[in-house]
Amino acid sequence: QVQLVESGGGLVQAGGSLRLSCAVSGRTFSTYTMGWFRQAPGKEREFVAAIAWSGGITYYADSVKGRFTISRDNAKNTVYLQMNSLKPEDTAVYYCNAKLLATIQAATNPLSGSWGQGTQVTVSS
Repeated sequence: QVQLVESGGGLVQAGGSLRLSCAVSGRTFSTYTMGWFRQAPGKEREFVAAIAWSGGITYYADSVKGRFTISRDNAKNTVYLQMNSLKPEDTAVYYCNAKLLATIQAATNPLSGSWGQGTQVTVSS
């Protein structure tokens, strides 16, 4: 079992940038496929981005492709989400997710894995 703690959310104007971090406890971080999801008020939680436990393969939702970048630092047990060119529709609570030895496809499933508490991102127009 792992514990996840997100940070880096905040209020930013449209067109701005934020970098989210997710610190993961445990000694087996490198065996977890990591993902970011988000949930806006009144909407279901949706997949944003994922990075595989092996080889650094990444996958993005179409809505963020070209604007967001997911990365991981296995030495620091941390996964990042660099968000550029932010839009008001990116406003949501962002959650970090960890799935043990998962494929990149499985990483998009919002119904499995371990979760952090979330961090609020608000983009003003």
